[in-house]
Amino acid sequence: MKKDLFTSQTSPSSTPLADALRPTTLSEVVGQDHLIGPNGPLSHLLKSTRLPSLILWGPPGSGKTTLARLIAHERSQPFVQLSAVFAGVADLRRVFDEATKKPNTILFVDEIHRFNKSQQDALLGPMESGLITLLGATTENPSFALNSALLSRARVLVVHSLTIEALESITLRAEDKIGKPLPLTPEARTSLLHLADGDGRMLLNLIETIFEQAESEPLKPEDLAKILQKRAALYDRSQEFHYNLISAFIKSMRGSDPDAALYWMARMIKGGEDPLFIARRMIRFAAEDVGLADPQALIHATAAQQSYERLGSPEGELSLANAAIYLATAPKSNAAYIAWNKAEKAAEMSGSLVPPKIILNAPTSLMKQQGYGQGYEYDHDTTQGFSGQNYFPEKMGRQVFYHPVERGFEREVQKRLEYWNKLRTQGTMKS
Repeated sequence: MKKDLFTSQTSPSSTPLADALRPTTLSEVVGQDHLIGPNGPLSHLLKSTRLPSLILWGPPGSGKTTLARLIAHERSQPFVQLSAVFAGVADLRRVFDEATKKPNTILFVDEIHRFNKSQQDALLGPMESGLITLLGATTENPSFALNSALLSRARVLVVHSLTIEALESITLRAEDKIGKPLPLTPEARTSLLHLADGDGRMLLNLIETIFEQAESEPLKPEDLAKILQKRAALYDRSQEFHYNLISAFIKSMRGSDPDAALYWMARMIKGGEDPLFIARRMIRFAAEDVGLADPQALIHATAAQQSYERLGSPEGELSLANAAIYLATAPKSNAAYIAWNKAEKAAEMSGSLVPPKIILNAPTSLMKQQGYGQGYEYDHDTTQGFSGQNYFPEKMGRQVFYHPVERGFEREVQKRLEYWNKLRTQGTMKS
């Protein structure tokens, strides 16, 4: 027998707190004023003659399902709910058949990103004809998770993660519903709100656990940690958070902020990211963003990858941290990256131009007769070790792709290039 938090009596079951406190009107929804405030887009859409299909995109526990139900209630339209985890095309067809008898049916598909292409395509015709109004809820970026055809027929509304203030409001409602305050010190209460990580449903589940297991004395943060298992940070190696966090990591290193770089790397590793993926990205970063401003950067990044492969976790992660700090604090130059892009484009545009004959080998007498290799100057035989000859196709002329920056080692490279350009202009002599 489980104690009923709401009646203080025993019963075979009790309503979960998350369901008991689910808002019944839009005015009770917290944390989404940007959508349902006086000038919010959802407020305007609810007043329109016809409600368009909507995709509600937001993190877990932000209220997407609640909003979908309240939208149907506000519009007084028939409401059907499906979970994309369990529903298939056959389930959709039954909904469409029923919708012919109930005009203006709202079909709510939870976790719509789990529908495959054929299932998403099955929605297009009924949406286009107005047979149904689709409300889809997803935690994944619709740009990645949904077909472009489906997105073109729906409007995306972003549902925000709940703020600390919004979570506190939900906590107060829970205390009012149960009839007593949470047995927490102020510090533990703050820890609880942060532990929920913007997820209202998670917060209410944690509150239930506290009331069921807590003693009479207020819990301190360390006591709270013993009762509650810390929720894993929101991260999915195959979806948007994967791309968001690696982007934050790369941009932190590019912005020469080693502390932020370490933070985002730690977030990824704690979330289950493959450390070797991070190592590969640092090798790419060393070549693209540090470049020849510090030629040692690529060596450090490659060594970090090799160290992790030999040591594994957790020892190998320190090698990755060392590399991240080195890359973040190194002078930066993408001159080599830009030069390579220019060279690729020039190669595409120039077609099949042959090298100048002076730099072609002549292993046969016929090739010698054709002028292969004639006039080639062996650079080591010149006074300055530099001949200044043209190595581009004759019909193309000499090109300049690489422009080193005035940072780090590339400052020295720039001096060399200027020196060689001067010799090229003046001409060189054989020794």
